[in-house]
Amino acid sequence: MGVSGKPAELLEIESVLDDQVPVIRRFTGGGTVIVDHGTVFVTFICNKEAVPNLQPYPRPIMSWSSSLYSKVFQGIGDFHLRENDYVFGNHKFGGNAQSITKNRWIHHTSFLWDFNVQNMSYLKHPKRAPAYRSARSHLDFICRMKDYMPRSTFMDKTVDATETQFSLRPIQLEAIRTCTEAEFCPSSRFLTNEELEAAAVALQK
Repeated sequence: MGVSGKPAELLEIESVLDDQVPVIRRFTGGGTVIVDHGTVFVTFICNKEAVPNLQPYPRPIMSWSSSLYSKVFQGIGDFHLRENDYVFGNHKFGGNAQSITKNRWIHHTSFLWDFNVQNMSYLKHPKRAPAYRSARSHLDFICRMKDYMPRSTFMDKTVDATETQFSLRPIQLEAIRTCTEAEFCPSSRFLTNEELEAAAVALQK
């Protein structure tokens, strides 16, 4: 869930509790997504001056990322940015979220490489939805990225497109952990069952 998301408005709480589905409130904005082995994440964490002439505001960052992914999906599935989503035609396959501070910004995308149809039943139809959704159900609104390109091709093309903007070098996760001196206190967190139950009760009043 996004930082300002309300469980009662976004989740089928009874099903979530019955099936013991973990719910995380992340520190960035954006909507609610189902995360499993079929989700691919790409995140850019940048200092304010990392991209020349880019103003650190939501729309310019979104436009910049869209132009980068236009290289990845060139000639594939009528790719474009619609409102805050990446789509093939009018079917969403990528959701975006951001957090912007004085000197840095983060932009991350959850790509629907694949999904379990049953898992979509944990999500309610959000009150605030993009106009192009046109009240469609989740399954009519989204598509699988795997139907458009191989996963390895997506990875390679994303690296290639990113190298047009930055100088890249691979690094292992453990190397990042060992070189970090400051203690990291994540602001994303799991919601407790008590919080979810309280949200469900409030909804019934």
